[in-house]
Amino acid sequence: MPKPGNVIEIKKLKKFFGDVKAVDGISFDVERGEIFGFLGPNGAGKTTAIRCMMDLLRPDAGQITIFGLDARADAPQLKKKIGYLAGEVSLYGNWTGQEHIRFVEKMSKPSKIVRQLVKDLSFDVRPKTKNLSSGNKQKLGLILALMKQPELLILDEPTLGLDPLLQNKIYEILEKSASDGTTVFMSSHNLAEIERICKRVGIIKNGKLISVDSVRQLKRKKIYNIFAWFAKKAPKDGFEMAGVEIIKESQDGVVLRVKGDINPILERIKQYDLRDIEITHESLEQVFLEFYR
Repeated sequence: MPKPGNVIEIKKLKKFFGDVKAVDGISFDVERGEIFGFLGPNGAGKTTAIRCMMDLLRPDAGQITIFGLDARADAPQLKKKIGYLAGEVSLYGNWTGQEHIRFVEKMSKPSKIVRQLVKDLSFDVRPKTKNLSSGNKQKLGLILALMKQPELLILDEPTLGLDPLLQNKIYEILEKSASDGTTVFMSSHNLAEIERICKRVGIIKNGKLISVDSVRQLKRKKIYNIFAWFAKKAPKDGFEMAGVEIIKESQDGVVLRVKGDINPILERIKQYDLRDIEITHESLEQVFLEFYR
């Protein structure tokens, strides 16, 4: 049974294409009202997992539950609750943006926010979509996903092709949606984007989920930079220990990169005539790259 408060529950999901294990036994859940980031480079398995969630691909094994319903058996019912943006926006080339919007309204109901979305994203609804740039197609895809004010947003690379100002506007819209109770599941390979907007993140590598954690804890996970200055030069071999890398050494100081527990190296540093010390957490990007080594 789904856990109370979870909108999405994925258990041991697998999807193979011949010998390619696109998604290989991943499990995670997404809580109601949170913005969950699904992070990984192109080809990691993000889009395949999302297409399984949307019943566009059939899994080889595992279970996907959304709002307590089976993502495959109850797909028609679930699609009424979901706003979906595909990784490659598919549009009718001879239709204008306005015709797409009217079609979605006929399929569901008139939107209370579509005019504001069009304004916020500076989107011209009049041209036929075959004449739109990739950025404007992305804008229209976002409008169509958001305009129904769905209970769940599933977005595959939502800011792809958008300039930084529009990216920030999308972040504001998604944060407002989450504050109003919408759950947001978004894939991205943009580390700064995940750090900016998401509370939790799942990292996928070669089809396997290698971490699910809060962004705050992920940034603090295992990797530190230590800048230490001494009254007199400390011996270099004094800092050689497991998990410690000497990045730079000078006459009166040393820069260390530490993986794992920071306390053993701090005890070692205290043995010398310490004048000053600074400790920083690695950026999310560095933590991410560490997972991918």
